[in-house]
Amino acid sequence: MKLIHANCLEAMKEMPDNSVDAIVTDPPYGLSFMGKKWDYDVPSVEIWRECLRVLKHGGHLLSFAGSRTYHRMAVNIEDAGFEIRDQIMWVYGSGFPKSHNIGHKAEEWQGWGSALKPAHEPIVVARKPLIGTLVENVLEHGTGGLNIGDCRVGDDVLGEHTSGNIPNDRGTWGTKEGYVMPQRVGRFPANFIHDGSDEVVSLFPEEKARFFYCAKASKSERNAGLEAFEDKKSQHNAGGIGRKVSVEKRLEQGKENAPMMKNIHPTVKPVALMRYLCRLITPPNGVVFDPFMGSGTTGIGAVAEGFDFIGIEMDKEYLKIADARIQHTKKKDRTEYVWL
Repeated sequence: MKLIHANCLEAMKEMPDNSVDAIVTDPPYGLSFMGKKWDYDVPSVEIWRECLRVLKHGGHLLSFAGSRTYHRMAVNIEDAGFEIRDQIMWVYGSGFPKSHNIGHKAEEWQGWGSALKPAHEPIVVARKPLIGTLVENVLEHGTGGLNIGDCRVGDDVLGEHTSGNIPNDRGTWGTKEGYVMPQRVGRFPANFIHDGSDEVVSLFPEEKARFFYCAKASKSERNAGLEAFEDKKSQHNAGGIGRKVSVEKRLEQGKENAPMMKNIHPTVKPVALMRYLCRLITPPNGVVFDPFMGSGTTGIGAVAEGFDFIGIEMDKEYLKIADARIQHTKKKDRTEYVWL
């Protein structure tokens, strides 16, 4: 494991070409979140171009994005040379509405507001171009494929059956009479992940598991391994109150009313989600890289799955939190997957 305190663009320039197997990251969304300077824009094409350079041929990049600025994130990644392969949706029912009530000041407009309740975060699925065919690239570099087998959902058994379609070495489908599809346990992983909330589960009346389930990070999970750290005002949800006042005042009120936390990072992702994403795109014994490490949840997911990890973070306080959280995880045994 290697944690680097630096600006990611400068630090990546010191990394060798084709040296990491996968990139899983939660970068700035370009929303000016809580007035943070680091969130004034999405990462530049130059940053993603460096990510492309250090990633092995065929390696995948998974990058979280905001619903309002996903297009800017995806375009910059594509302009850097990546192929956009898909989009994963992380859907949750616990988002808090941040809508301005117009009716407060204009009675005739009661019931009108300014925004929808947030209920999902998109994830860009991109890949560095292959060298040769998919199979040739995987055999040469160990990257290019998705770990479908270990990311199947649930435990229902899909029995063997005869089929005329089989995959060939060109990554397409051919035919062979009498070919028997092997038995599979669990459903094929989808580009949809949800938090298991009542609002989301009610949309899927089937009892059997259909999608990967991952709730938002709990307070205990955020703070695990930080027992020696001092409690501070959390940056999470600061500014979420007092909608009638100015942005500056709202931020101050948010700080005053924020809960005390050891992990003060405002956008901590759940460990189960980052484990799943690392497992999906990283080959055995591979290296996972996160250029925007934050409080280290990608690193936790990587080491919990048995991968090496490289993380870059420019905030020294977040770096210390990430180090302690990852070291705590390295001492623990792997836990079972959770499906719904």
